[in-house]
Amino acid sequence: MAASAPPPPDPQYVLRGTNDAVNSLHFHCSDQNLPTLFSGSSNGLIHIWSLKTRRVEKALDGHSGKSVLWLSTLCSRKNFLLSQGRDRNICLWDLAEGRSAVSDSVSTGNVGFCKCSLLELAERRWLLATPWEDLGEVRVLELPSKKLVCTLKPEAGAKLGMPISLKLWQPAGGSHPFLLAGYEDGSVVLWNLAMGKMQSRLACHEGPVMSFDFDPDKAKGVSGSSEKMLCVWSHNEQQNLQLQQTYELTNPGIAEVTLRQDKKLLATAGWDHRIRLFGWKKLKPLAVLGYHSASVHSVAFSDHSQPSERLMAAGSKDHRISVWSIYNQT
Repeated sequence: MAASAPPPPDPQYVLRGTNDAVNSLHFHCSDQNLPTLFSGSSNGLIHIWSLKTRRVEKALDGHSGKSVLWLSTLCSRKNFLLSQGRDRNICLWDLAEGRSAVSDSVSTGNVGFCKCSLLELAERRWLLATPWEDLGEVRVLELPSKKLVCTLKPEAGAKLGMPISLKLWQPAGGSHPFLLAGYEDGSVVLWNLAMGKMQSRLACHEGPVMSFDFDPDKAKGVSGSSEKMLCVWSHNEQQNLQLQQTYELTNPGIAEVTLRQDKKLLATAGWDHRIRLFGWKKLKPLAVLGYHSASVHSVAFSDHSQPSERLMAAGSKDHRISVWSIYNQT
């Protein structure tokens, strides 16, 4: 008789104390053994968690009680944090020497749910793609100068609706960066930043593209939407997007899709309270993790130098963050 598959694991531990829905998560792995975990909540607070004590080290309050949608840190400046809130602002925080005040901000005028994207070009030069006041428009700014690089707006007849998800990336050859954007109408669009033009458009979902991630080494991406379908698509040498594969989920609604940094594992955060794990190479289903009692809004991986120490965190509407150790063999 064939042995049955082992049951899915439980979380290693659970972080409590956000007092509201957890919308965004971000690990920052410095030289220390344990990374720092940042979480952004619907009440406008950003919590900085110690994974050693499993408690909040500090709470940052810079978004006037409005939901925190997105968090990112810089590889080149370890104390630098960016946060995006529904107060229409992106805050820049310098957390060195125990500081906890906003050091600079960008006002976007945008009240939607589209998350920003950050790309480091050099040690003191990075690009930020952000939705703008005109709901169909994306602007790319150079930081820290805030200089406008380009404004990306679909032609009037395109009928893409609002952008919902963004991802800046740079081809390995080091040519101009590109922007991938997922839209309300279910399309994924490749924008050429140098020309400020739409390069390719792929209509892959029937509902809004809630989230996607992209693997530049394989020129392959994956997107999830308000429906049941995960879509895998590729980007060829002619700069065209092509649908490669689809996978139908049990229940509709994917809030976030995230590839682990080693590009071996894909995680999805589901409206059905579940986290699903797939092998990235062939989109092979590996596990369905059930712990949360409400929609899972965010999922993030740590980038430990030792694969065996890698963690995954999931944030939910139930005010909890589950932390998992899974499939960490090299």
